[in-house]
Amino acid sequence: MKKILTIALLALCFQGAQAQIFSGERILNNENFDQQRWSWGYFLGLNSYDFNFDYTNYNPNPVTGQDFRVERRIGFNVGLLGNLKLNNNLDLRLEPGVSFNTRGFQALKADANTYREVSATYVHIPLLLKFNANRLNNFRPFVEGGLSTSINLSSNENNPDDNSAGQFRMTTHSYYYEIGFGIDLYLYYFKFSPSIRGVFAINDELIRDADPNSLYTGNVDKMSSRGIFINFVFQ
Repeated sequence: MKKILTIALLALCFQGAQAQIFSGERILNNENFDQQRWSWGYFLGLNSYDFNFDYTNYNPNPVTGQDFRVERRIGFNVGLLGNLKLNNNLDLRLEPGVSFNTRGFQALKADANTYREVSATYVHIPLLLKFNANRLNNFRPFVEGGLSTSINLSSNENNPDDNSAGQFRMTTHSYYYEIGFGIDLYLYYFKFSPSIRGVFAINDELIRDADPNSLYTGNVDKMSSRGIFINFVFQ
């Protein structure tokens, strides 16, 4: 599903660019849009989260080659956009939003049923620099990157129960770096910007179980989230 969405986004960008370059069209939509010092908008999108593990002692399952299996699913993003124009090719963007996601998580070094469903609702706040190419007719490619923080409203960080009672716990606050690319399409009434972005946690997000030999946390030195965001921005 993630590959299909990525291919669809790239096809949309290519189709828009191809139409502008080869159609000979020279009528500019929203010609003065990028002259604004401030601009505002909102976004809708999809996400897919994963976990990355560093181990204290690397001794993976001999069959699977890993200690854990993570089942990735498609989630949903929604939020607002504030854009400050720094110069013709550089913008500073704040994109506060909410993302919803569920991951399946299972420890493989056991015969018992160790599956956990990890649901998360994140208040996600990125601060990004957006590097724009020069506008060509009604499209403009860009790359973007920056830092972000999130509040996991479903973290269970302060829950006294751990995995022995069926509770998988994560930190409430996390920090990330982000990098991505996209294209601005200048339509008649608004600017539409599809983009794809990688999101990578910096801090350790795992709350350890009371048992130092826990299947879930005993051998984990660091657990951090990774994600792919596909967003559709309307300005």
